[in-house]
Amino acid sequence: MSGAPAGYAAAVTFSIVARCGRTGQLGVAALTAKPGVGKLVAHVHPHGAVATQALPNPFLAYDGLPLLDDERTPEDVVTELLDRDPGRDVRQVGMVDREGRSYAFTGARTLDWSGHHIGTGYAVQGNRLVGAEPLDEIVRAYEDSEDLDLTERLLLAIELGEDAGGDRHGARSATVTVIGEQPYPLWDLRVDDHDHPAKELRRLYNVFHEEVATAVRQLPTQDDPMGEAARRALGPCGGPDDACGEPHRRG
Repeated sequence: MSGAPAGYAAAVTFSIVARCGRTGQLGVAALTAKPGVGKLVAHVHPHGAVATQALPNPFLAYDGLPLLDDERTPEDVVTELLDRDPGRDVRQVGMVDREGRSYAFTGARTLDWSGHHIGTGYAVQGNRLVGAEPLDEIVRAYEDSEDLDLTERLLLAIELGEDAGGDRHGARSATVTVIGEQPYPLWDLRVDDHDHPAKELRRLYNVFHEEVATAVRQLPTQDDPMGEAARRALGPCGGPDDACGEPHRRG
């Protein structure tokens, strides 16, 4: 890829968008040399997942994700949106839909080294890298870890991508976001400013696994508006007293 003009400031280093073939979960993971990679880069929706980077255009996600359906593929959607984006030469984007169809684009004026890889159920993209090795490692990590949950696969991909050299200006922030059947995230891990963001992301994953993950799975769902946590708090009748007329005892 050709270099960008003077003053160009790449906002993101590498990312992966993916759909788990076993669970249908959708997710995005990314790492960069700048703070706050999770703020504008990673977008997950029941229709699909998007990473918009290099010089991000959030509307590739905000406008693109609602367009995804069984008839419109990620390639169709991204191509349509980039055709009307005058800044497309400095954009990079990866998209996967709920069917596992994927597409990625790298603009002609993104910073070297830049490129992408499209696989079954995922897309990996990176710019301003030391070379192709970080993306190669991300692909290998993701493809070789099918037995893991999607969040763990994405986290492992970020870790090995950083170990392979990652951004030639170092690393500062990282993110992993995953949704399941509900529109709210199962996982939303962000490291916004850290000397070793991938390691800190792993630490946060362990904390959330112990203290948050179970609680999220007990929230209300579209099919269960009460949710397991409220059901346990209220008892079998769903009211202030149980079926035998005895007051509920809390914690």
